[in-house]
Amino acid sequence: MTRRAQHFREEAAEFFWPTRCVGCNMPGALLCPSCEEELPWIDQRWSCPLCGAPYGWLTCTECDRSRDNDAEGEPQAHEEQLRAHWPARAAICAFPFDGTPAHMVTLLKDAHELRLAPLMAGALVRALEDARDVPALDGRPRFASEDIDAVCFVPATPAAYARRGFDHMELVATPLAQKLGLPLADVLARADARDQRLLGKEARAANLSGNVAALDDLTGLRLLLVDDVITTGSSIAAATHALLARGAREVTACAFARVW
Repeated sequence: MTRRAQHFREEAAEFFWPTRCVGCNMPGALLCPSCEEELPWIDQRWSCPLCGAPYGWLTCTECDRSRDNDAEGEPQAHEEQLRAHWPARAAICAFPFDGTPAHMVTLLKDAHELRLAPLMAGALVRALEDARDVPALDGRPRFASEDIDAVCFVPATPAAYARRGFDHMELVATPLAQKLGLPLADVLARADARDQRLLGKEARAANLSGNVAALDDLTGLRLLLVDDVITTGSSIAAATHALLARGAREVTACAFARVW
């Protein structure tokens, strides 16, 4: 009876509030075939091997990876500064943060369209598979499932969780881990902080300073860290530093979308 009641509720909800495409708003599917075909996938061959920005393979203005300075001692200092802000060995992003992908993120987080979570996980799987044949800065593939021990995610703040009633990245990371055949490690926690979307680059970094912590011993583990959007990289950097501080061997980052 419970299953029948649930089915009836779903049928009634679909009758009064029919599913519409997140891209074109046409009724029928959550993402219609036409909008799915037009999704602006990032070509992993030309994206930045460090921060995942589209077209940043050779020179990247987003992470300043390619800056050349002939002054003695400064290139090494720049490398240290770069790695402090981008400590993950690589970042793989599925889409630019624009159009339908941006709308999907907003609908999941702020409109409670939870059915988008597995779709976003599927998109991440495709982006990660595309990154198998593309080298990171260390010469290894940017992603290889056999080189990952577990999937973890950048968690919501307590205030965001209380407001929404769920952690949207846990909803994405769970099916992603299942699709990759990897365990999910819910090991990160965040204290309350200001909404990152309201802050600039320097304020984002300051807002997250000391705000993210890993709760378990992660000695020797190779982790895939998942987030919805990489903007300045502050959230990914803070979470990566927290994982490395608890003994993680290395962290590879991935995100559904990239602001650039």
